[in-house]
Amino acid sequence: MRRRSTLYMFLFIVVLTALASWVAWPGERSVLGRQARVIEGLDLQGGLQVLLEARPGPNQQFTSANLDDARQIIEQRVNALGVSEPFVQRQGSNRIVVELAGVRDVETAIRTFQGTGQLEFVDAGDTPLDPETLVNTTLGPANLAAAPSPTSGPQPAGTAQPTAGAGAVGTPESAATPNATPAPGQTSPAGGAAPGSQGTAQAAATAPPIPTTDPALQNTPPEQLQRTFTTVMTGQDIDSATAGFNPQTNAPEVQFSLTGEGSRKFGAFTSANVGRYLAIILDKKVVSSPQINSAITQGEGVITGVTRSEAASLAIQLRYGSLPVPLQVVSSQTVGASLGQDSVERSIVAGLVGVLAVALFMILYYRLPGLLSVVALGVYSVIVFALFKLIPVTLTLAGIAGFVLSIGMAVDANVLIFARMKEELRRGRGLLQAVDSGFRNAWTSIRDSNISTLITCAVLIWFGSTFGASIIRGFAITLAIGVIVSMFSAIIVTRTLLNLLVGWNAVRNLWLWGVRNDEGPVQPQRPGSGPALRGTRAR
Repeated sequence: MRRRSTLYMFLFIVVLTALASWVAWPGERSVLGRQARVIEGLDLQGGLQVLLEARPGPNQQFTSANLDDARQIIEQRVNALGVSEPFVQRQGSNRIVVELAGVRDVETAIRTFQGTGQLEFVDAGDTPLDPETLVNTTLGPANLAAAPSPTSGPQPAGTAQPTAGAGAVGTPESAATPNATPAPGQTSPAGGAAPGSQGTAQAAATAPPIPTTDPALQNTPPEQLQRTFTTVMTGQDIDSATAGFNPQTNAPEVQFSLTGEGSRKFGAFTSANVGRYLAIILDKKVVSSPQINSAITQGEGVITGVTRSEAASLAIQLRYGSLPVPLQVVSSQTVGASLGQDSVERSIVAGLVGVLAVALFMILYYRLPGLLSVVALGVYSVIVFALFKLIPVTLTLAGIAGFVLSIGMAVDANVLIFARMKEELRRGRGLLQAVDSGFRNAWTSIRDSNISTLITCAVLIWFGSTFGASIIRGFAITLAIGVIVSMFSAIIVTRTLLNLLVGWNAVRNLWLWGVRNDEGPVQPQRPGSGPALRGTRAR
């Protein structure tokens, strides 16, 4: 029975190793619907480095806590972009450094994590507003889009601009894109709406002049700049937002749902303004002006008229809210790999030399068990690298260091097991009993040491996530994965190989198990065979 279970476990290890080898083989693999590939960090492949500076408005109080909140929001937005191991950290009292490995679309990335994404739904009245034009709203004039408003908090520091073209807001089932005012007798598709005010767009005093360098000014009618449109809802009334595709037209769109209060106001406004236009304004620029054809009371809608990348960017901004302080780009540059190809190749050679030295020591000192541990170490390395590609884990210099350190810990577990086995063999135990006893006695030490290491990794991951030290977090993640797999390698793989040899009586020579022949198993003495003390016989 034991021999059969050992054989089944051995077959499982062979199949697992084969699959892991296929995943770890150079190149990309599609595994369970996801792409398994190696992701290199900024120090290995280069990327984008951006320096942001907080520039609050004259009426805004700026504290260190505001900058910490901005850093966390930026990190959330960057993670939603799909960038692995981003480096987002404070620099001084008013700056944030952002480093993104492998980013190629510089403008979209900067626009996504820099912009505050101030979304407004304004009452456009009886006439739709042209996309990509500027408007003044009751939350502030267009030329102050980068400064905070006393009534609305910080305004956008950057702009995530949908492409020109009409958009629509409505229920996900009936979203559409009106391009112009409907002809008499026609109705445009159902549009979304906004809660709050139910009045028409209000005229107001002339707003301060808008900078002539803004290209959107050229598309804005002069009379539009003389009006202030009533904001009836903002992005704060949005509960969630995701980028997707229209199931009928396959066009990109942003699906959003409203909060309880937002849903109530949304339904009230659309009910009272059927036939009128609701303009969607992002950072004072018009995204679209859909017509309200019917009351929308479900609290769900979509934004259309955007490209795929713009939909993703807009959804991220809506999902993670506005920055507590406006940030301006001080500098942005594309950086190359800090290590260089030559340094990477030398690091690989150094790692191989270290692994070969450990393998040679294990074979010379522990002989056959040492050889089996080297085989188990190869299985461990293949599984860990496959996991790095599947998760995926960003390989930086610190991450590679954590992986190499976990290799040493995997060998350390085998050293404890083999030392116990040799003790049992010297006491006269058989090979099978020595193997069982060696693993049983060494397990507590292996368990406690690995648990303490995993606790340390958890602390490092928390520290790296809290303070933006992605390098420390990457090291801790690779080390934790290595420790978990090393326990499988030492306890399951090595033990299965040993049981396979012992159970089939493949090797009986004790010298191959690390015990010298002159030591031999110590045999128990027979009663009366050693020196004895006795009294003299009476004469």
